[in-house]
Parts: sequence; structure tokens; C-alpha cells
Amino acid sequence: MTYETITIEKKDGIAILTLNRPEVLNAWNPLMAEEASNAIESMDSDDDVQVLIITGAGRAFSSGADVSRLKEMAENEVPLLETTFGRVLTGKTSLLTAVENIRKLSKPVIAAIHGVAAGAGLSVALACDIRISTNDARFSMAFVKRGLIPDLGGTYLLPRLVGPGIAAKLIFTGDVIDAKEADKIGMVDELVPPEELMSRTEELAQKIAQNPPLAVRTAKKALYKGMNETDLRSQMDYEIFIQGTLMRTEDFLEGVNSFFEKREPKFKGR
Repeated sequence: MTYETITIEKKDGIAILTLNRPEVLNAWNPLMAEEASNAIESMDSDDDVQVLIITGAGRAFSSGADVSRLKEMAENEVPLLETTFGRVLTGKTSLLTAVENIRKLSKPVIAAIHGVAAGAGLSVALACDIRISTNDARFSMAFVKRGLIPDLGGTYLLPRLVGPGIAAKLIFTGDVIDAKEADKIGMVDELVPPEELMSRTEELAQKIAQNPPLAVRTAKKALYKGMNETDLRSQMDYEIFIQGTLMRTEDFLEGVNSFFEKREPKFKGR
């Protein structure tokens, strides 16, 4: 399939989705939101994809939503839905849907971040399961400086990663932080030199893709269920249920046999 605002590359069980509007630092417009949302959703049923990497072309991961008509909207009381910004957020296949599809995707999603990740662009990165960043990247929840609040799950995702106090500080100030600070507070999971970003991200993705697909997918589901579960026993019961299901798979038998036979496993995804 041909896209105008993103590119998709697939190899060795990995899909790389690149946001491709480098001339505007990969700011999200309605078409990019639609194309990314549909592409991410389609990967759930694509057996050739075990891990998804999301990155940006050019100098940035993403500077946020396209705000080209916000000034007109503010001065002339243009309804939100009539602006590019509004359509990005609320269209039928919107950035809201794209963020939701990232989190709903049964396969791991890794953000490869460079340059800037700000506003809606940062929210997209936060929705991913793992974030690898260059050591010169910058991050900002700048909404408050425009008289707005974080959207696209920013108020949901950020405090779950960095804690409510640090999230409040970042949201209330709209401050820009560097990669070192983002790593320190847990916003990103690993820092690498710029020239190593994609090689390291692909290395991690390949390591994940070599594991049994059913185990990885159910582990992701259990992980996020556990984050929102209030009862420990309920989560442990769920884990036992999943273990019983996985123990009936060919990959479980292969994993056990390869361990005792001291060889590399050959998983089939069933």
C-alpha cells in the first residue's frame, strides 16, 4: 500500500512505521492520523509482524499536532471541528484512534525518538510500550503554554510512567526537558548516541521478535491489565489462567525441549 505521510518497512518480523512530514517536524495532520491509525490496526492481523517500531523522518520524532489554524480559530471563534487541529483530534480516523490503536495492538511497540517529541507527538511516544531516545532529544508537554491541557491520553499516560508529582510539574510548567532528564524520571527507557538509534532499536525489536509470539502478546495484555488491576489475587488468578492456555501450545513444548536439549528454540507461533 502507498502512503503520503508515513512509510512502512517490514523485515525479519519487524515493521518500521516512519512519520514522514519532515518539513514540519512530523506534525500530525488529518491524513497522517488516518494513515497511521489504519496501518497500526492492520498490523494486528499481519503474521509477518511481531514488533512495531515508530519513528520520525528528518530532524524530529514529532513536534505535535498541526496547529496551522489555531491563531485563526482563537481570533475568529472558528469551531474546533473546522480546523486542521480539530480534525486531527476528533476525526473518524483521528490521532485519538491512532494512539488507542498503539495501546490496543497485541504486539510490542517501540518508539525510536530523536530531535523533539512535543505535545501530541510526546503523547504518541508515551503510548508505546518501550521508548528508546537519542541522548540529544528534547521533550515537552507544552499544552499549558497555549492555554490548553495535554490530550491524546497525556494526563493518563505520563503519570503512570513518571509518577503524579513529576507529571504535574511537567504539565503545569510546559517546560522542555532534555534526554538525560527524561531518562532519569523514567519517561524514556534507554539513551543512545544519534547514530545508533535505529540499529539499537532494531536490535531490541529483533530480540523480542525471536520469542514465542503468543507468549509475548499475552504478556503485553497481562502487563497492562495488571497496571489497572486493584486486587493482587485477581491478577494472579488471571496469570494462572493464561499459563494454562500457553502450556497447551507447541511453542511451550519447544521451549521446554530446547532448554533440556541445550539448543536454540525454533518457535512457530502456535
